[in-house]
Amino acid sequence: MIKENENLERIAKEIMRPVGLSKNFILWMSFLGVILAASLVAYAIQLQNGLTVTGMRDYVSWGMYIANFVFFVATSLVGMLITSVLGLTGISWIKPIGRIAEIIAVAFAAVAGLVIVSDMGRPDRLINVFMYGRIQSPIIWDVTVVITYLTLSTLLYFLPLIPDLAIAKTRMDHCPVWLQKLYEILSVKWGHTTEQYKIMLKSVRILMVVIVPTAFAIHTVTSWLFASTLRVGWDSTIFGPYFLTGAFVAGSAAVVIAMYVFRSSYKLEKYITAFHFDKMGKLLVLTMLVYLYFNINEYLVPAYKMKAADAKHLHELFVGSHAFLFWSVQLCGLIIPIILLIFKPFRKPVPMLILSIVILIGAWFKRLIIVVPTMEEPFLPKQHVPHEFMVYTPTVIESMITIGTIVMAIMIISILSKLFPVIPIWEMAEEAENESEHKLNE
Repeated sequence: MIKENENLERIAKEIMRPVGLSKNFILWMSFLGVILAASLVAYAIQLQNGLTVTGMRDYVSWGMYIANFVFFVATSLVGMLITSVLGLTGISWIKPIGRIAEIIAVAFAAVAGLVIVSDMGRPDRLINVFMYGRIQSPIIWDVTVVITYLTLSTLLYFLPLIPDLAIAKTRMDHCPVWLQKLYEILSVKWGHTTEQYKIMLKSVRILMVVIVPTAFAIHTVTSWLFASTLRVGWDSTIFGPYFLTGAFVAGSAAVVIAMYVFRSSYKLEKYITAFHFDKMGKLLVLTMLVYLYFNINEYLVPAYKMKAADAKHLHELFVGSHAFLFWSVQLCGLIIPIILLIFKPFRKPVPMLILSIVILIGAWFKRLIIVVPTMEEPFLPKQHVPHEFMVYTPTVIESMITIGTIVMAIMIISILSKLFPVIPIWEMAEEAENESEHKLNE
């Protein structure tokens, strides 16, 4: 139970300072809103004219949209990695950044479902998936686990937030009246009793346990959408763990970027320290090393067997039309960051920010490399078809819609971080209290 003391008052004041609307926030949201409006216009054009306005054709029927979906699902898994896996092992340094990871998980999981809609020529038929979907279809599994994961992530974000809402609702003189009333409603008459904390902590722990297999399922099922086909490049038994480890890399990079932005913009250097960047750098190295192993496995085995179709696919990746993007992703998004992050100077905030941006961009293009080259090489020879049907080139409409989904995720993160504290007040107060007691005992 949190006691009212100087530590709590100081911590609450520092963490709540950025909460509320400001001119900079309104300008930022207006900027994002203009981009989103342009993407909605692009989607309206696609809705009216069909998917012919995109670069997708008979051969490449999956393009940027599906690559974007896999990227969003992947990045959302960081909530499970930080909050659940590290939290259940009792690692304490994640406390200031756990909520940031959950905000990213909620935002990216929520938008992932909308990305799928953007790939549908007839989105009005989406209801049929729920009404007439068959359990034999991996698409039903995908829809089910995405919704389940979003629900669990939202609960994992909201439940530990309740004590903070109760603490903050009496310290919100700088906030609008409607936000104060929202805190009053969402704090659900929290009284900081020992019994309430026991129930909340037990509920959170149950969610932390349940969300682990759910998170594994969401990306494993997504990988099965590819691996359950016989297409060269996807016909692999390791696609599940291959996708999972890649998800941890993308998600960890996204958390580092958010840490730096919140630390700098909200003046939270006291809570998100160089120590946390150092730890996240080590976590990134670990996840990238595992991902590198699966990347080597994914290409070395077919290269060793060198079947005719595999040879064609690998040639296109290694020295063919996709070679520049392939090697850029492998070197800039994986190998070089691993080497640099081994050294401590590169695990400081600014180098970590730069490397994480490169890693996250590389993670997006990695999904494009997984999707497109395989689809450009069908089972049957390509004969008597226009050249544009053989090569996938995204259109402006397609690119704008894709950018719009990314902007939506950023907007959700921005709104949640402005309406609610991004650092858990009660956990920081509890930690400060324990440190004070420890010093007194010494």
